[in-house]
Amino acid sequence: MRNLLIILLCFQVGITFSQEEDRAEIIAEADRYVANGNEVLQKDGNFPKAEGEYRKAISKNPIDAVAKYNLANAYYNTEKYDEANNRYVEAAKTATTKKEKHKAFHNQGNTFMEQKKYKEAVEAYKNALRNNPKDDETRYNLALAKKMLEKQQNEDKGGDGDKDKDQNKDDNKDKENKDKKDGENKEDKKEGGDEKDQKGDEGEDKKDEKGKDEEDKQDDPNEDGKEKKKDNKEGEGKPEEKKQQPQQVQGQLSPQQVKSLLEAMNNEERKVQDKINAKKAKGAKTKTEKDW
Repeated sequence: MRNLLIILLCFQVGITFSQEEDRAEIIAEADRYVANGNEVLQKDGNFPKAEGEYRKAISKNPIDAVAKYNLANAYYNTEKYDEANNRYVEAAKTATTKKEKHKAFHNQGNTFMEQKKYKEAVEAYKNALRNNPKDDETRYNLALAKKMLEKQQNEDKGGDGDKDKDQNKDDNKDKENKDKKDGENKEDKKEGGDEKDQKGDEGEDKKDEKGKDEEDKQDDPNEDGKEKKKDNKEGEGKPEEKKQQPQQVQGQLSPQQVKSLLEAMNNEERKVQDKINAKKAKGAKTKTEKDW
């Protein structure tokens, strides 16, 4: 019985040793694939072949973060940002040390910055700093990501404000045109009424003059009467002078038009300032990705 136990124990040790040996061989083979990928990528710049080598390494040893991280870097350098982000997430999950996690999150933040996903970049850099609070490059990139996120949010709010201002400007313009048209119609009606009053006044004048002539005829039928009649006739039918209507001054701006013009000038000045700020922000770049 004792001999049987010894035999079973030796058998178990042999199995364990064999498994460890197989595991070491798997890790070594995966590392060779990673090394081959790094070599063809650095020397020849052959991304498709390097990608194949990294994939073989991942398939051989799925729990290793190195191959996933290096493949993510290859995607990042070829501007395949979505694929790079997915591989950085996998690398961060399988990483066993804080140093590896920090590098994966840092480069993930860089990927989001390239895509102008500043909110996601801020979170990635925060995760990186949780694993390595002393890294100055990550801290710099986090500050830049926050600045760009704030600028992006302000631009979004400003865009909505410009739309509202344009709508209000159009509404005010329509109202001004309507008021102007109504004013012209009122002026036309008023002029028509004045002309009617003018004709009425002329008729009354003629009637009064005719009555005076009859009186002069009856009171003084001599030459003096004729002379008076002549004098009255000269003044007959003389219309009263037409009242002049106030005319609109050409080229004068209404208070609303002055306000709209000032708003347009302010908008142009703000756009110029935004362009200057954008150029300044564009000059600040994120720190380069970290290699393992």
